[in-house]
Amino acid sequence: MTKLIRSFGNALRGLRSCFTSEINFRIHIVVTILVIAAGVYYQISSKEWIILTWSICGVLAFELMNTAIEKLCNLVYHGRHEGIKIIKDMAAAAVLLSALAAVVSGAIIFLPKIFLSLF
Repeated sequence: MTKLIRSFGNALRGLRSCFTSEINFRIHIVVTILVIAAGVYYQISSKEWIILTWSICGVLAFELMNTAIEKLCNLVYHGRHEGIKIIKDMAAAAVLLSALAAVVSGAIIFLPKIFLSLF
């Protein structure tokens, strides 16, 4: 049991480290809070909450992996290396794709509700 508890502690330390060291992760957290507030305000359905939860967690998970890959690359090679640059760019592209998918999902869920509330 203590091994399991230690694993959770390690994961929480990883989240805290990413939050304190990465501005993009903090931006994602702020956007997450805004999306959750919008979901509560517009009383979205359970299915919509599931979609938003997967979208939010996907973006945050990709950002965590991107940060881990960048930090590992920086440990392995300190100078400029074209191969390392490509690896970092690919990890960043994964975050970008997940964020774009989240924006599309959010737009599909929220735009009709916003338009209905305006008219």
